[in-house]
Amino acid sequence: MVEKVIPIRLDEGKGLKPSIPGQLMAMNTSTQDTRGRPLRDLRISVTDRCNFRCTYCMPKEIFDKDYPYLSHDELLSFEEITRLTTIFASLGVEKIRLTGGEPLLRKNLEVLIEMLAKIRTTADQPLDLTLTTNGSILRKKAVSLKAAGLHRLTISLDGLNDDIFKKMNDVDFPVADVLDGIAAAKEAGFANLKVNMVVKKGTNDQEIIGMAKHFKGSGVTLRFIEFMDVGSSNGWDMTQVLPSQEVADRINAIFPIEPMEANYPGEVAQRWRYLDGSGEIGFISSVTQTFCHECTRARISTDGQLYLCLFANEGFDFKTLLRSGRSDLEIANAIMSTWAGRSDHYSEIRGSNTIGSNSSRKVEMSYIGG
Repeated sequence: MVEKVIPIRLDEGKGLKPSIPGQLMAMNTSTQDTRGRPLRDLRISVTDRCNFRCTYCMPKEIFDKDYPYLSHDELLSFEEITRLTTIFASLGVEKIRLTGGEPLLRKNLEVLIEMLAKIRTTADQPLDLTLTTNGSILRKKAVSLKAAGLHRLTISLDGLNDDIFKKMNDVDFPVADVLDGIAAAKEAGFANLKVNMVVKKGTNDQEIIGMAKHFKGSGVTLRFIEFMDVGSSNGWDMTQVLPSQEVADRINAIFPIEPMEANYPGEVAQRWRYLDGSGEIGFISSVTQTFCHECTRARISTDGQLYLCLFANEGFDFKTLLRSGRSDLEIANAIMSTWAGRSDHYSEIRGSNTIGSNSSRKVEMSYIGG
């Protein structure tokens, strides 16, 4: 019998305590971690709930009716998220991605987006405000999201075959409804749409060419993600990882492609384009081609824990700071101090001391966001 593992979920005040220096510094954008990486991107999980039970993220046998989801009081409020984001922006963050769980399940999310859309970077520009969704209720939400000030959308879709997709989402949700959500996003005026496909060898890799064919020339950028060892509940096994290079080779054999330059330093996806000019695709290869050396991302969990790596096993409790009367400058100094001590490079060391080990449980994607 397989032991049921309850994923990491920190109770009130149980995260690491952020350090506030005795001598406060002015907010600045020059803070780098121990590997010389600046802080430029922030991913914010707005809910730990999801209406899918994807086997690689929230498997049904663990995330069942008895799973202890966070209560409303445990979540950061919209005002707290906005305050924290404003402070991060003053420290050089330029891009915000709202995640979950499924972020569109957070009630009145459009109100939060309106609040975040008013924040400016240190260059007095709007934040690059993005959101990742499974697309299940995008038809209902696309217009209001656009009106609220959301700039870009990424939709998760792991195949076009209904049987395969339903097996992966494990709630019998049809492909057609996700495709309709993508259509709704286009109708609402969203440009530069992205679709993410997690490729699990032996499960949905036969969908690669069909997905490429479907989105080729559509204006939607399809990105293939290697099956990653995020969290401790998804039964990750290296034998189920199909390297991005093999995915690229399969596509190139049918639709010739070539690599492109990155849009900016630290971009997660490697960009490729079709030689016939019909668009581009991307590959996110954190298993076989690590990008730790230029990672500029921090993550805020649903209940206000700051995580310095997607594969971390502990976070820093910023919710308590927010609720304890600390000033913006004190919180900013705590962020700078925490980031300056960052040395995370999990993907670079996973092969030597982490694969197959149960000694270091990692935070779950549904809690921290992808």
